[in-house]
Amino acid sequence: MFDGKFRAPVDKAVKPLGNGLRKTGLTPDHLTVLGLLVAVGAAVAIGAGQLRLGLLLVILAALPDLLDGALAKASNTSSQRGAFFDSTIDRFADALLFGGVAWYFASAKSPHMAMLPFAVMALSSVISYMRAKAESLGLDAKGGLMERAERIIALCLGLLFPVLLIPILWITLALTAITAVQRFMKVWKQAAVAPVTAAKIEMRRSRRQTRRVVRTERRHTRIARPGRTTRND
Repeated sequence: MFDGKFRAPVDKAVKPLGNGLRKTGLTPDHLTVLGLLVAVGAAVAIGAGQLRLGLLLVILAALPDLLDGALAKASNTSSQRGAFFDSTIDRFADALLFGGVAWYFASAKSPHMAMLPFAVMALSSVISYMRAKAESLGLDAKGGLMERAERIIALCLGLLFPVLLIPILWITLALTAITAVQRFMKVWKQAAVAPVTAAKIEMRRSRRQTRRVVRTERRHTRIARPGRTTRND
């Protein structure tokens, strides 16, 4: 939700920072790896019960993830490889953060509560998979109430107010489930229409090709037809 509405303004705001980072010699991959390392520290801090420190590190881990795209555009190094690397590292970072929450629950709360962040992460993975699979089929699966940005914001709120961490995770789980249903229905509707649309396009293409062949044959027939002769008797 936030990604669709605020992506353009955020990109515009961080564009000058990308130009500044380009002069340092850093690459977008450097920032991506840096964000992952900070996320590891955040997961360890959360698992150890240092929730406020974990909150600070989560915010710091989000900054490289925010700036690597701006740096890629500023240095003209945007690529499919970089996009793939960034998305993969994001999944690792998410797993580390919610794994840290699970460790904290298992240590300081009830071991059964450790399943809550794992459930959030599992549904998040389903959402990511649906988008990836849909895009591989030429369909769109973006959007929903609880995308990655919303999940990170919700986690930060829970770390800021530890007494609300469990309720916030329950809400996050519910909204993530709704998002999964939203994306499924969105892709399902597109997939139902896509074969019909593809068939119509193919039919029109075949008709055009047939018309070209007919016109070409007619043209060749006119050229090959012997000319008429007139006789003067």
